[in-house]
Amino acid sequence: MTASSGPVPAPAAEVPVPKLAAVGLSKEFETASGPLAALVDVDLHVDEGELVCLLGASGCGKSTLLSIAAGLEPATAGMVMLDGVPVSAPGADRGLVFQGYSLYPWRTVAGNVAFGLELKGLPADEVRRQVAGHLEVVGLSDFADALPRQLSGGMKQRTAIARALATEPEVLLLDEPFGALDAQTRAAMQEFLIKLWRDTATTILMVTHDVEEAVFLSQRIYVLSSRPGRVAAEMAVGFGPDRTHDLLREPAFQSLCREVDSVMRTANAGVFVES
Repeated sequence: MTASSGPVPAPAAEVPVPKLAAVGLSKEFETASGPLAALVDVDLHVDEGELVCLLGASGCGKSTLLSIAAGLEPATAGMVMLDGVPVSAPGADRGLVFQGYSLYPWRTVAGNVAFGLELKGLPADEVRRQVAGHLEVVGLSDFADALPRQLSGGMKQRTAIARALATEPEVLLLDEPFGALDAQTRAAMQEFLIKLWRDTATTILMVTHDVEEAVFLSQRIYVLSSRPGRVAAEMAVGFGPDRTHDLLREPAFQSLCREVDSVMRTANAGVFVES
């Protein structure tokens, strides 16, 4: 019998794969005066069930990164991965909501939400059942038969979010979805998004240029530098998921906003930063 040489080491703990990740991501656009770098060597990740904000000044490549994640733009170098698999085309596993409402004006609220389900070939009864459920989630059951022109800005964005959620995406990509709203509606939509995230546990990557919005909504923030966009900082947000706008008056919230704003202004030195 061979003598034991000592205790067998425990196997290394398996590192979980992020739900969404950008690895060495770069993007150049061809222009009349030559290549224009929009993103350079960006690394970031969003874990399953997280709400992460991508924060930066206008023109820093935030929306370009989201378009690559959605499969609408190819990367020049690096990649975006979903569950460790490179993204190469649009797919139902990612839902995208733009700043503009992007609703079909000839379709009712229910018809807009039904669009992706119809493309999947679901039976009409199942489409109606799922649409009703999603309209209830976003609080628009009473407006199922309304056309987009009959809705307020907040209602239009809730419809767009319901349409994105209807196909049950694994990741929701939000490109400044509240940027066109007035202050009161924007605040209501921010609280709506927090509740939606809590209730559905959807993984969310959201682009914004607003420091306060990023701190209020996210669990982590990636700050991008001015063009070409690079990750200047990754910042944790320690507030729990049960947030209301009462949080904005808390000293800890205001202190973190000042810290994030300082990092953002340093990363975008010489660039006008909207806030």
